[in-house]
Amino acid sequence: MSKRSTLVLGTRGSKLAVRQSEWVQSRLRDIAPAVTVEIRRIQTSGDKILDVPLAKIGGKGLFVKEIEDALLSGEIDLAVHSMKDVPTELPAGLELLCVPEREDPRDALISRDGRKFKDLPLGARVGTSSLRRQAQLLQARPDLSITMLRGNLDTRLKKLRDGQYDAIILAAAGLRRLTWGHEITEYLDPSICLPAIGQGALGIEGRANDQFVRSLLAALEHERTRTAVRAERALLHRLQGGCQVPIAAHARLEDHKVMLEGVVASVDGKEVIRDRVEGRTEDPIAAGVTLAERLLARGGDRILQTIYGTAP
Repeated sequence: MSKRSTLVLGTRGSKLAVRQSEWVQSRLRDIAPAVTVEIRRIQTSGDKILDVPLAKIGGKGLFVKEIEDALLSGEIDLAVHSMKDVPTELPAGLELLCVPEREDPRDALISRDGRKFKDLPLGARVGTSSLRRQAQLLQARPDLSITMLRGNLDTRLKKLRDGQYDAIILAAAGLRRLTWGHEITEYLDPSICLPAIGQGALGIEGRANDQFVRSLLAALEHERTRTAVRAERALLHRLQGGCQVPIAAHARLEDHKVMLEGVVASVDGKEVIRDRVEGRTEDPIAAGVTLAERLLARGGDRILQTIYGTAP
């Protein structure tokens, strides 16, 4: 195992991404005081295109590809991602070396006048860039006007305050990590809006053969979070979905069981297929694949073919 005195940690340049990376940097400082961890900001494709809905940009890995390229070339030694941005298939030679304990996975509503979701006025303008959120919100409230919202968290909050929206939907985890939890009007119940795959979790990626970095990160690993996320990502992989397709899943661990709930929805929210399974914590991938098959059999295949443009 090749020990080093300096490691370079790659991250997106957003305030949230840097905060998450600084948390990892601080923990590694406690674990290995003799190792210096430098943070390097890397602009990704998803950061460069801010005036187009993510679903129309296409492709997977919009927020990680350039960072993964830097890992493969040896420019950086590890990378901190929001797990919901990480494709289910990683490039050869890379691995998720560590999955720390998950933050709150729920979506959060922030409204301009403090109204909760059910109390938003008829036809209220709600900002989100996520087709997953759009579909589920329209099922619950078909009257809403769902409008594209891109940009970093502080940019999105400013647009709300400027009156461009009546409410916006953001991941609770990001707000809490930035100590902006006080901005949240309401945590949306998963029965209204099931979270994105991996939402609230971090994935620390590195080279598969880098035993030194792997050994340092071992202290941050949270086995229960990894198990839950593996079940969710297995479902996404079976459905061949990207992070911007109307697919949602959330896994909870109870005793020795994985309780996995999933959703496949049409973009307009008129058709939402929801189901759940119980699986074994020893085999979370099986739970994800089983639930995916059930969703496909109940009509999810037809919905996804329409979205992907492959319907006969």
